Amino acid sequence: MRHLLTIIGFAFALSLSSCATHVAVRPAPHVKVVKVAPKHHKIVVVKGKRYYYWNGRHHKKTAKGFVVVKVK
Repeated sequence: MRHLLTIIGFAFALSLSSCATHVAVRPAPHVKVVKVAPKHHKIVVVKGKRYYYWNGRHHKKTAKGFVVVKVK
């Protein structure tokens, strides 16, 4: 009887661990990574975050290079 209650309690606890019933994953849009920033880039700080600006676009530095981001 003790084992039955333990199993039921464990199953009940697992059922409460997440409210999500379905997770939809969208494929990432095509992202172009620039390995090296050009010499004429500017470093700007927007809301405390550092971005690199050139060609009219903001870029964020990642482990693989620089990617274009939208700054709000």
